[in-house]
Amino acid sequence: MMIIDFHTHVFSPQIKKKRSKYIDSDSCFAILYSKKEAKLATADELIADMDKNKVDISVITNIGWTTHELCVETNDYILESVARYPKRLIGFCTVQPNSYAAAIAEIERCAKGGIRGVGEMRPDMQLFDLKDEQVMEPFIEVIRKYKLILLTHASEPVGHEYPGKGGVTPDILYPFITSFADLTIVCAHWGGGLPFYALMPEVKQALHNVYFDTAASPFLYSPQVYNQVIQLVGGDKILFGSDYPLLTQNRLLSEINSLDLPEETRSLILSGNAQRLLGIKTK
Repeated sequence: MMIIDFHTHVFSPQIKKKRSKYIDSDSCFAILYSKKEAKLATADELIADMDKNKVDISVITNIGWTTHELCVETNDYILESVARYPKRLIGFCTVQPNSYAAAIAEIERCAKGGIRGVGEMRPDMQLFDLKDEQVMEPFIEVIRKYKLILLTHASEPVGHEYPGKGGVTPDILYPFITSFADLTIVCAHWGGGLPFYALMPEVKQALHNVYFDTAASPFLYSPQVYNQVIQLVGGDKILFGSDYPLLTQNRLLSEINSLDLPEETRSLILSGNAQRLLGIKTK
């Protein structure tokens, strides 16, 4: 069975080497990576982890850089990494929507370079409002034009605090989802608990183009979350994502494999749903 990790992060050797420079340059990077124990990994290191854990393909996502220039610099590394490992890596770019025309042009540049999605977006850290039509309409239009996937950070409105938790909670995400119902959206980290509201019929209906990844799940929820979300929105809505290098791919795979899931459902989570979204044919 193919295994696809839908949520990983990689950074260039330069960013690893000059971490302090980027901490001083960008507030989002500073929040996520100021602590020495916050791991940074290159594409080559990710590939080594994939080989070790028999992961076939990883989606490499960017972060919510606050300036257009840093978005472009890091998108370049993602494009370069995908070009070096075309059968192993799929890239998502990031932009600063407040840059308007420059952001649209950057998505177009990346799409023409083979990027398959935009994310991991961080509206709270990038200081844009998902309800601001002037910013969001052209941003979403270019995503639609190139049939890209939008991956957004999501966080829980309750529970413990952690670096980068942020405020992209279900009540922020839901109006955005209903405003752009045709858009394919992946909400990271179980959508900050958004699937639990699918007990409300109108919410379940609104989530027809929305998916949820498992990134950082062991830090957030007990393993019971898998069965609960499967019951609420279906196993065809869940994407295996590790949030590597925050967590090793093996940590998430071990948790999923320890659950008493039907083989068909496990297969959907580990690869089937991602294959469908990304148009990847079975080996």
